[in-house]
Amino acid sequence: MPEIDIVLVAPIYEGNVGFAARVMKNFGFTRLVLIDPCPLGEEAKARASHAQDVLKNAEVCTIEDVFARSNIVIATTGTVSKSVCHAMRMPFYSPKELRERVKDLDGRISILFGRENWGLNNEEVKRSDMICTIPTSEEYPILNLSHAVGVVCYELANLPLPSYALCPPQDMEYLYQHVDRYLDGIHHPKFKRENTLILIRRILGRCNLTVREASTLHGLLRRSEWHIDPKLLDRDKTGARNLRNFGDEDEGEEE
Repeated sequence: MPEIDIVLVAPIYEGNVGFAARVMKNFGFTRLVLIDPCPLGEEAKARASHAQDVLKNAEVCTIEDVFARSNIVIATTGTVSKSVCHAMRMPFYSPKELRERVKDLDGRISILFGRENWGLNNEEVKRSDMICTIPTSEEYPILNLSHAVGVVCYELANLPLPSYALCPPQDMEYLYQHVDRYLDGIHHPKFKRENTLILIRRILGRCNLTVREASTLHGLLRRSEWHIDPKLLDRDKTGARNLRNFGDEDEGEEE
């Protein structure tokens, strides 16, 4: 199964952190990550019960660390858009659907759970690769933080051994940056840029690309850029020759 981090973003109540650790261990998860947490004391320990090891070994880091090291980042949210025109929160998956998306993957997956009072902010949701929401009653849709963790962990428990490795997060960022440059080259309207990049991240994020697949997309973009501006071809050939002169192998991108 992939390495799954349960990430609590700025939790307010230590009891919820303890309960989250407990329900994680109930379903076989141990990788608890805390972003800007509240102070943890006796209440957190009491709520964790027999999951003291999960609580004690919880990693405290920054949200930037999470995005930098994760192959896939999944934002959980109780508020979803029902319109496909809303790029920020579409498309979204239920926890059961999420299992189908990640069950064959080999990589690090971070699942973000937001603050008890207002959840994840727009920037955290925008940068995530996928969106997950738990189907609840419209009369009272908001779950307690630890309950939300429990539902997701239940659905993801006992995943099979992975089938293939995901493209590293740094390589995916290079691909997104290449797409951004490509939009400049084709004079994509500035006022559409942010939504377009969010949609590209959503599309590629749920494709679960391998290194070879990401490399192929780079190659396709680059060949298209050569047709738009032939001078780029000479520049890229010179760069490749310089790399080989330093003993590096050519990337050998295929299309």
